[in-house]
Amino acid sequence: MIFLDGVGIGNEDYQSNPFIKYGFKTFTEIFGEIPSLQNQYLKRNGSYLFPVDARLGVEGFPQSGTGQTSIFCGMNASKFIGKHFGPYPYSTLIPVIREQNIFKEVLSLGKKSFFANAYPKIFFDYINSGRSRLSVTSLSCMLSGLRLNTASDVRRGHALTAEITNERWNVKLGYKLREIKPQTAAKRLLNISAKNSFTLYEYFLTDHLGHGRYDGDAQLLLNILDEFIFTVINELKDNMTLIICSDHGNIEDISIKTHTLNPSLAIASGNYAEELSNEIKDLTQIKPAIMKILK
Repeated sequence: MIFLDGVGIGNEDYQSNPFIKYGFKTFTEIFGEIPSLQNQYLKRNGSYLFPVDARLGVEGFPQSGTGQTSIFCGMNASKFIGKHFGPYPYSTLIPVIREQNIFKEVLSLGKKSFFANAYPKIFFDYINSGRSRLSVTSLSCMLSGLRLNTASDVRRGHALTAEITNERWNVKLGYKLREIKPQTAAKRLLNISAKNSFTLYEYFLTDHLGHGRYDGDAQLLLNILDEFIFTVINELKDNMTLIICSDHGNIEDISIKTHTLNPSLAIASGNYAEELSNEIKDLTQIKPAIMKILK
């Protein structure tokens, strides 16, 4: 699974939709066109692109805490607490995450779960200080007893930084990692995935860009992500299933700085791709659909 924070399907508008403005060859070369609210379902060469309901019957803009809990725990977190909430999970969702997260359920089957992201030292300093506001993904790992990757794992090729190429870790955090191309990162993720039953990689800079908080070049960011996803899909091994999903819309409409009410984007490729595209209609159905494949 590749989880993209804040990616929905938006209008076919050059000014507001960066996928239209800058282009995205994952869409144009694999599916023949860029998805839009006017054309939300695309199918080509065994890959399926489709919308996923992120609103879940609850008023207001979908948020990351409840959206991600819905994805990784297979339950309607927004309805459970009576509202959309984020960026971190609501306190009453912590027991749900502890018991129902997908890492734990995969492990309970005697299979291997793996979170491919690495964390910098500043994150571990934060945890060791006693503070505990964590994303659903990192919290799920910790509550399931999974070890979180470090910079050493990145150096050995056993994990990826959250921004794919390592460049921002070097510039922003003072690391001296070898910068890699997005294609190299994609192949590394595929090699990691081949060793596990379920592997997750999380990318959150799309949400930062949608909120106007990204301080780099927007087109370059999208080009890196595009090359990464394009390579993963094109070099997916025969026995693998890929699901790309998001928790809510955001980046597809940069005319506003908030999340959107648009459906979130999903792509399925490889084994069981058609089944995933047929079974997943909202965020709560992503985990059950994955578990059905694994059982």
